[in-house]
Amino acid sequence: MIFFLIHFAFFIKSYKNEQNTKILQEIYDFIFRQLELSIREIGYGDQSINKKMKDYINYFHNIVSEIHFWENLSDHEKKKILASFFEDSVKIDHIFDYFDVFSRELLKKNLISYLNSVSNK
Repeated sequence: MIFFLIHFAFFIKSYKNEQNTKILQEIYDFIFRQLELSIREIGYGDQSINKKMKDYINYFHNIVSEIHFWENLSDHEKKKILASFFEDSVKIDHIFDYFDVFSRELLKKNLISYLNSVSNK
C-alpha cells in the first residue's frame, strides 16, 4: 500500500494547480472510494474500515507534506524521507532512484496528456 500512496502523492504534487483542481479532486475521491471498497471486500467491519481509512488518508497527506519540496532537497534528504515510510530501508537507494525518476517523468506531460496515455494502455 505504501508504494501506491507514494505514487499517488507524487502524482497529486506534480499536477496540483488551479486548472487541475476539479479533476484532481475527482481522482482523489475515486482512489479513496476504491480503497474503502477494497477494505470492505476483504471483510473488515465498519469501525475497522473507518479507522483504516483515517490512517490511510492521514498517511497519504503526511507523504504529500514530506515530498512537497522534493525538487529542492538533496539526495540524502530525499532518501531520508523515503526511508521514513518503510520499515526495511535496505533497498532505499533503489526506491529513491525509482521515485526520483518517476517524479521527473510526471513533469514531462500535462495532466490530461498523462491521463490519456494511461487510459490508452
